Amino acid sequence: MAQAYTQETEQHGGDAPEPTGSRARRLLGRLRRDRGIWRRGLVLAAIAVLLTLVMIFHAEIPNRVGNLGSLLETFLPWLGLLIPILLVLGLVRRSASAVLSLVLPVAVWLNLFGGLMFSDKSGSGGDLTVVTHNVNADNPDPAETAKDVADSDADVVALEELKSGAVQTYARALEGTYRYHTVQGTVGLWSKYPLSGTKPVDIKLGWTRAMRTVVDAPGGRVAVYVAHLPSVRVKFNAGFTAGQRDDSADALGAAIANEPQDKVILLGDLNGTMNDRSLAPVTSQLRSAQGAAGDGFGFSWPASFPMARIDQIMVRGVTPVSAWTLPRTGSDHLPVAASVKL
Repeated sequence: MAQAYTQETEQHGGDAPEPTGSRARRLLGRLRRDRGIWRRGLVLAAIAVLLTLVMIFHAEIPNRVGNLGSLLETFLPWLGLLIPILLVLGLVRRSASAVLSLVLPVAVWLNLFGGLMFSDKSGSGGDLTVVTHNVNADNPDPAETAKDVADSDADVVALEELKSGAVQTYARALEGTYRYHTVQGTVGLWSKYPLSGTKPVDIKLGWTRAMRTVVDAPGGRVAVYVAHLPSVRVKFNAGFTAGQRDDSADALGAAIANEPQDKVILLGDLNGTMNDRSLAPVTSQLRSAQGAAGDGFGFSWPASFPMARIDQIMVRGVTPVSAWTLPRTGSDHLPVAASVKL
């Protein structure tokens, strides 16, 4: 009986699991014999090359038709989502051409955004902590939003889209933390330190949505601008309608260029990202706190699923130490914060 069992076991020994290495060798052998592996998926490879060119030459895409260039630059980091989609399609098609061509867009995307995605540049310390928040004119609970902002323990708080009927609500909620404040039109600034030289800034709208003041902080005097540039819309019949915002960006850039103070901080909702060429009159003069000292992209809008950083803290003559987003409030934007050395 023992002998019969041994023979039966030997006869059926081929049913044992085959080593993984053998299966891999067989798969590689099939792929080597597959003469179409380089010919299949050429369309996918062409799409990968096109994606690479779009990311490299995004600044050359014209704005003449529907501000297409600015629209692309607003959501430029999200083009990276096409890469895993193309990878899956290339694997399904068993196309070596499609898979290897993805080296190009991966390299370009990492060059553009890898530093933001995978590095934390934030430090510690700083002389001044600032927060900016578009509180949303239709905010259902302005008092709670003001409390959330005050809990950040920032030294300076800028608020945009202040509805006239809600200004006193914000003022009452913040007065216990901030001794000094000013409201100009629909923007306001609350500070623990004295303010001087406060005035509205004309950004060519016909009403006030920007202001300038000087904060006398312990680390030195710094000019602080608060701005809310006009909104943009994406319309099927008109494209990315951003003409009024672009005109306001020109006016704001001119005001900052003429600023006599060496130290400048801009806080506000610019309705555009640092990549958007149309904001160059502003962004060319200032440094992004998030880009210099943040962790990740710091997307701030929409609050329910942030896809772009249109709320900005930018500086000149001061050094960003850290930058971050704050928890969601009753607004459709996230508050953003930064600590700087004066």
